[in-house]
Amino acid sequence: MRDVCYICGMHPMTQAVSQLYKEWSGAEPTAIDLLPESGSERRYFRLHGAKGTVIGTYGENVRENETFQYFTEHFNKKSLPVPAFLFFSADKHCYLQSDLGDESLLSVLEKEGETEQVYSLFQKTVQSLARLQVQADQGLDYSRCLTNQEFGKQAILADLLYFKYYFLDTLRKPYDKQKLIDDFDALSNYLTHTEYKYFLFRDFQSRNVLVKDDQVYFIDYQGGMKGAPQYDLASLLWQAKANLSAEWKDKLLNDYLDALDKEIGTPVNRNVFRSQYNGYVLIRLLQVLGAYGFRGLFGRKAHFLTSIPLALSNLKTYLSKQTVGIALPEFIKVLNLCISDEIVQQFTPTQATESTPLVVKICSFSYRGEAPKDSSSNGGGFVFDCRGIVNPGRVEEMKTQTGRDKPVKDFLEQQTLMPDFLNSVYDLVDITVEEYIKRGFESLMVSFGCTGGQHRSVYAADALARHLRNKFKVKVELRHLVQDSKNWVNELPKNA
Repeated sequence: MRDVCYICGMHPMTQAVSQLYKEWSGAEPTAIDLLPESGSERRYFRLHGAKGTVIGTYGENVRENETFQYFTEHFNKKSLPVPAFLFFSADKHCYLQSDLGDESLLSVLEKEGETEQVYSLFQKTVQSLARLQVQADQGLDYSRCLTNQEFGKQAILADLLYFKYYFLDTLRKPYDKQKLIDDFDALSNYLTHTEYKYFLFRDFQSRNVLVKDDQVYFIDYQGGMKGAPQYDLASLLWQAKANLSAEWKDKLLNDYLDALDKEIGTPVNRNVFRSQYNGYVLIRLLQVLGAYGFRGLFGRKAHFLTSIPLALSNLKTYLSKQTVGIALPEFIKVLNLCISDEIVQQFTPTQATESTPLVVKICSFSYRGEAPKDSSSNGGGFVFDCRGIVNPGRVEEMKTQTGRDKPVKDFLEQQTLMPDFLNSVYDLVDITVEEYIKRGFESLMVSFGCTGGQHRSVYAADALARHLRNKFKVKVELRHLVQDSKNWVNELPKNA
């Protein structure tokens, strides 16, 4: 049976999209699914009802929402592969769009690998990208863009400085700051003088390409502006998570150029295009490193920290095979520093192997009883009190549910400080787990307590188990004393 979020007693965002659905369709939705968080502050919902399913989006940034509406309606008129814009709330905090499903191009690639069928989807993607860039540009009012109307020198410098402040400077390694800024200026001048400028998607990666009925559709383009088409192509083909082979990158580049020739009606100078494309690849790789640094090192989000080694590996591959086309001595020196073994190792977490003796025992319990005791020879470990987090058990609809039920998880993630609490837990536990792996320790116990041992402690224990398995590949034994006190549970539920 599919998990649903029940409307009564839920978060104001859920109530807002529910009310919007009712205004649009004439009836309440029968169920609302909260979709996984993206990198932005927007939240997405799938609403079910008499008119089928639609996607509801809630965001406080009205200008961003208005830009998405304008772009989407402009693209819809040209029959470009994007969702249909269906309805806008009066306060412009939420809107409805057509449902294109959950399967992204990245998920297809991860599931099937570099097969002929997957290549066909990437080929359709680059061909549709060329069509969108050229056709969307025609008649588009760029004054409606969120930030800059054009991805020119100012925007390129902003990306380079983003990398400098949020990644490079965190390394605390010496370099000549003035010479680096001079190189930034030279590179941005070089890339600004491009022959072609069309609609620039800005965050064109395979996560933002949805696959439905063997066709591809684009989402998340509200940050678009006018700019060089090479940037979007670089974003797609050099996405670290996708890790496309060099052969695929080269073939897809040619497929894209063939499509671009067709769209603009004249052959593109491929030597010039490729030279500037290489420069935009570098800009994109560094922008991604800056984003990972900002969200990981400053925002303390573990997912982005663990992505840094992938991004550095991508940069290393680029530097071994590509040239930008102009001399940038200090810049190249800094980039080689970033991909050095020392820096890569700094961001690569220690991971357990089959022979690692460490087992992390994680459990939840109720403070109405006793805290669990560590029976290992070394003892110790952590006990975290979750009672400072607002209790979802006080909501009538959730009293009989647990921290593994979707409404409870949504409540804890949206309406409480549980995410901040867990980030602090991760900071403390990660230090010990890494050291215990290195030093050959055999056991660590981490316990989470709450009033009833049913909601907050269960959610927190599951979250830490998932975090440690993903980051350290360490053996985890998970137990919920109130729910299953007789048996150790070694696997999280599939929807945890």
